[in-house]
Amino acid sequence: MALFSSLTPVFIAIICVLIGVILKKTNGEKEKHETKSKPLSRPWVDEDLKDGTDHHLEEEEVDEEWQGLDENVAHVPFFAERYSEAEMIKRSQTFYELLNKRRSVRFLSDEPVPREVIDNVIRTAGTSPSGAHTEPWTFVVVQDPYLKHKIREIVEEEEEINYKKRMGDRWVNDLKRLRTNWIKEYLDTAPYLILIFKQVYGRLPNGKKKTHYYNEISVSIACGILLAALQNAGLYTVTSTPLNCGPQLRVLLQRPANEKLLLLLPVGYPKKDATVPALTRKPLEDIMVLM
Repeated sequence: MALFSSLTPVFIAIICVLIGVILKKTNGEKEKHETKSKPLSRPWVDEDLKDGTDHHLEEEEVDEEWQGLDENVAHVPFFAERYSEAEMIKRSQTFYELLNKRRSVRFLSDEPVPREVIDNVIRTAGTSPSGAHTEPWTFVVVQDPYLKHKIREIVEEEEEINYKKRMGDRWVNDLKRLRTNWIKEYLDTAPYLILIFKQVYGRLPNGKKKTHYYNEISVSIACGILLAALQNAGLYTVTSTPLNCGPQLRVLLQRPANEKLLLLLPVGYPKKDATVPALTRKPLEDIMVLM
C-alpha cells in the first residue's frame, strides 16, 4: 500500500503527459485538415467574373515579395490634345454613331482581310489599362485553315453538349430568338480567328510567379477596345465564349499553363446575304443614372 501511495504521483504525471500528447496530436490533425480544406487565397482574382468551367492549373504560391518591377520608372510630362466643346460633342456623337452600327455577325465571308489591319487592331487593344501595368493578355491570331477547322471541331463538340445538357431549357429558349446553335460555320470561313487569353499570373526572370492584378477585368477592357477597333476598321465579329473548350484550345494552340481562354472572335467581312436579329438597344435613360 505504501509503495502504491508513493507511485501514485508518478502515475498521475504519466497520465497527464499522455493526455497532453493526445490533445496536441488531435489539434494538429484538425489544423492540418482545416488548412487542406480552406481554399487557397487568390488575391485580385475576379471571382464573380470567373467561368465555372475553369481549367484547374497547378497551384503554386505567388511570390508576395518584390516582383522585380522597376521602382524608378521615370515620370514625364503629359501633353493632351484638347478640343473645343463643339468639337468634343461632334466627335463623341460621330464615335457613338460608328459604334452603334456594331452588330454580332455570324455569317462571315472568306474574303481576305489585310494582315496589317489585324496587327493594328491588336496594337490598339494592347493600349488598354491593366492592374499595375502587368498587361496580362495574349492575342492568338489563327489564319491557318487546318487549325481553324480543329478549333471548330472542338467548339462544336462541346457546344452541342452545352445546348443539349449543360445550359438548361431557359438559356436555350432565350437563344432561340437569335437563331443560334452549336453549329459554328464562321470558325472555318472567317479569314482570322482571334483568341484572347488572360494570363492568370506571369513569370519573373528567376522563374517565380508574378502576380497579375485584376487580370480578368484588365483583359476584358482590352477586349472591349479590340471590338471598337474592329468596328472602326470596317470588320465584324461575334463575341464567342466557348464554354468547356478552354483547356483543349490552350493545348491545341500550345499556350502555357498560366493562360486561360477568355474570348474567341472570328473576324472578317459579312457575307453579302448576312442577316442579324432586329434588336434595339436600351435608351440612355435606362442605362445612365445622373446624380
